[in-house]
Amino acid sequence: MENFERSLDRFLNHLKMSRTGSMDTQDAYRRDIERFLIYLEEEKISSFEKVTKTIVSDYFTKLRSGDIGGKVLSNSSYSRNLSSLKSFYRYLNKYEGIENNPVRFFHSTNERRKLPEYLTYEQMAALLSHYHLDNPLGLRNRCILETMYACGLRVSECANLEVKKISFSDNFLVVLGKESKERMVPFYPGCGKIIQKYLLESRPLLLKNKEDHGYLFVNQNGGKITARTIQDICEKGGIEAGLTIHVHPHMIRHSFATHLLDNGADLRIVQELLGHENLSTTQIYTHVTTDRLKK
Repeated sequence: MENFERSLDRFLNHLKMSRTGSMDTQDAYRRDIERFLIYLEEEKISSFEKVTKTIVSDYFTKLRSGDIGGKVLSNSSYSRNLSSLKSFYRYLNKYEGIENNPVRFFHSTNERRKLPEYLTYEQMAALLSHYHLDNPLGLRNRCILETMYACGLRVSECANLEVKKISFSDNFLVVLGKESKERMVPFYPGCGKIIQKYLLESRPLLLKNKEDHGYLFVNQNGGKITARTIQDICEKGGIEAGLTIHVHPHMIRHSFATHLLDNGADLRIVQELLGHENLSTTQIYTHVTTDRLKK
């Protein structure tokens, strides 16, 4: 088990170093894979090379029935567990010399993906406009939400955005997405003005004469802001703006994509802006616009 745990620690460190996924995603990977490793130990399997397709099949059968974990697994939870193990084995094959990969024989369920939640134009306007821009934190929070909406950023991309990666002359910024892939995303002039106002009026006050770390968004102690803080800002902002739905960072990203498609943007352009590797991932937003058209 000790060797298994060391491989898991190295895998999680690899994810952290390559900035693949949020902390929540990494925590889910750890839970899913640790459960599988405990099962291997109980079955007296001492090496990844000795794990067979049958062993993995038995594991998933017991996991889905509730024999492991204590409750019946939903299709979406099964898919997440499978995805965790597939990512782990890809790492083992590529970096730790493990030739065996019994997880490759398994496929996720074909249930229809849940349609993404998004804000209407009116709700988005209400969320952005409720902040008081003469307050340093109010200006920062407005700038965070405006930047996420203007550029369709993931919460981790927003937290890791660097000042030097923003071009105000050309109105675009460069973000570091999944698997450390950079992409250029344009923003509208109004967003640029908000960012410049924040840089001039709010960020210096929040840094509090500390050494500048280069990240755009700063917490109240002058350090780099975290994804968790941005989540809190979204939730609190939705309540303060009088919205009746729970606002989270990915909802703002969903709103960005949905509003673009509503206004005639090409699907492949939206794919590039979102940083999706596969067009099928972006196509989920066409279901949103089609459903709205039917209504």
